[in-house]
Amino acid sequence: EDGTVLGVDLGIEDLAVTSTAQFISGRELTHNLREFEKVRAGLQQTGTRSAHRTLEQSSGRELRYVRDVLHRVSNEIVDEALRYECDMIVFEDLTDIRDRTGASWGHKWAFRTLYEQVEYKAEAVSISVKQVGSAYTSQRCAECGFTAEENRTTRSDFRCVKCGAEANADYNAAKNIGMRYVRRGQQSSRRTGDSQLALKSGTVTPSGGFTAHPDGFEAELTDKPLPQRAKSVD
Repeated sequence: EDGTVLGVDLGIEDLAVTSTAQFISGRELTHNLREFEKVRAGLQQTGTRSAHRTLEQSSGRELRYVRDVLHRVSNEIVDEALRYECDMIVFEDLTDIRDRTGASWGHKWAFRTLYEQVEYKAEAVSISVKQVGSAYTSQRCAECGFTAEENRTTRSDFRCVKCGAEANADYNAAKNIGMRYVRRGQQSSRRTGDSQLALKSGTVTPSGGFTAHPDGFEAELTDKPLPQRAKSVD
């Protein structure tokens, strides 16, 4: 299981954001889920036999639409992992994602379905898919490790009050999610701890070791980690 890890954060504004700075918008999905909900509520209130038939038809259209969206998004995530030669795609634990993100029931179902689609598509190309604990991934600075509620200034903005690093909040969380799995390798007797996190400009290890991607990859200056003192690993 050692190798290169792609971290993925799921949300409302952006349905998925990867540690390699791929942003997949969720605005259209959110808008259409709300429209389907309005139609559903109106038909349920009407309560006639005709309304019931229309409700079943609308539910079928909604299911097909969402599955089509998730099919395309899951392909994008797996393609991103292949592009950066990742061995692992890591999501945060989906158990309480509705409470953490304020997601609707429809979004929660979409998140879990997306995970399942990514899982079987990734496994078909020999990429593993895992989940890690979600605690503090939105509050921890991916650059210096400082964790505080004040770091998350708005839903979309992150600014570390200690080191001053600024980033999109979901992008910062995606890096934390991926790095959490990488760090687990240092604590597992079954793994050698040789994993690294995939960024847009290169790969990074928990000790701050950075390796730039070969020419041909577009570098993003803001994803290169701040210098850190190397730590010994038992």
